[in-house]
Amino acid sequence: MTVMHVRQRAAAKKPMWIILLLCLVCVVLIGAYVYPPHHYSQCYLSSSSVCTPSKDWHPSYGRREKTDGREKTDEEIISAAVIRDILAMPMRVSKNPKIALMFLTPDSLPFEKLWEKVLQGHEGRYSIYVHASGQKPVHSSSLFVGRDIHSDAVEWGKISMIDAEKRLLANALEDADNQFFVLLSDSCVPLHSFDYVFNYLIGTSISFVDCFQDPGPHGNGRYSLEMLPEIEERDFRKGAQWFAITRRHALMILADNLYYKKFKLYCKPADGRNCIADEHYFPTLFNMVDPGGIANWSVTNVDWSEGKWHPRSYAAADVNYDLLKNIKAVDENFHVTSDDKKLMTQKPCLWNGSKSPCYLFARKFYPETLDSLLKIFTP
Repeated sequence: MTVMHVRQRAAAKKPMWIILLLCLVCVVLIGAYVYPPHHYSQCYLSSSSVCTPSKDWHPSYGRREKTDGREKTDEEIISAAVIRDILAMPMRVSKNPKIALMFLTPDSLPFEKLWEKVLQGHEGRYSIYVHASGQKPVHSSSLFVGRDIHSDAVEWGKISMIDAEKRLLANALEDADNQFFVLLSDSCVPLHSFDYVFNYLIGTSISFVDCFQDPGPHGNGRYSLEMLPEIEERDFRKGAQWFAITRRHALMILADNLYYKKFKLYCKPADGRNCIADEHYFPTLFNMVDPGGIANWSVTNVDWSEGKWHPRSYAAADVNYDLLKNIKAVDENFHVTSDDKKLMTQKPCLWNGSKSPCYLFARKFYPETLDSLLKIFTP
């Protein structure tokens, strides 16, 4: 009986030590959490980005991909990840693809009747969007009624021009069937039948964005060192603003904030460099993120041969069948530098690898040319 009693007491003492040991460990752990060493307290409790010891605990944290010997900024990493996925992701195939015609105008569109003649009979293959930055437009064609979008003021050469273009893209992207997005001005006119324009655009996977390198004062002379480190001078490009782009590229433009912000802050007219945002933002953006995805010329013809600040404008006396025929026959694009050398580059316009006419539209036409243009487009 005595032996049995001793064994029971010994058995009762053993688990008591285990319980006390476990309690002691718990107290130590709780104390370490509530009262961490001062050196690590901020990191441990708040995961603050200003605390550096966490990099010692996790060596992989804080590593950044390097470019040209420097670490990329957070904004560059985010931008690269988003744009990479947009460029790589499969796009929805529309059973009813459409072209979005996006008009950027201060008020009414003088050529609505001409566009109506060209678009007639092709309902369901196009969409119309009008951004009127000044007065509310008065429409002369029923095709344009109800197609005005919310518009804000636009100042020539400033980022507000880019904002208006992005506003048009955002509205046009709401229609999932819109596959190509064409930016047009109030002085733009069509050069071909709608079928020709439709097949030309829908039949290719590249975007038509004018883009070239100009070392002169109206090119790289407008570059600002404030655009570093994300945009270097060697990346800076120039081109006409009138684009025709794929849906993928339209999404990419709206996703970009990194490069847009640089141009908003450091590309302004009359600040010593007279930087014109709409002549440089899109060419530079595409040159940096998808240079192989653009044709490097615009499908809208503009005549800069007079060497002035603004391109040639066509009056009623200038407009005839031969004028449009000559513009439509052009199958090479030209770029001239603005430095003293005035170097001209001349390249063929390639459509799916074959030399083709460059232009689908043309500007700048005065409103007085409407009647002459209507006669030319009458079968």
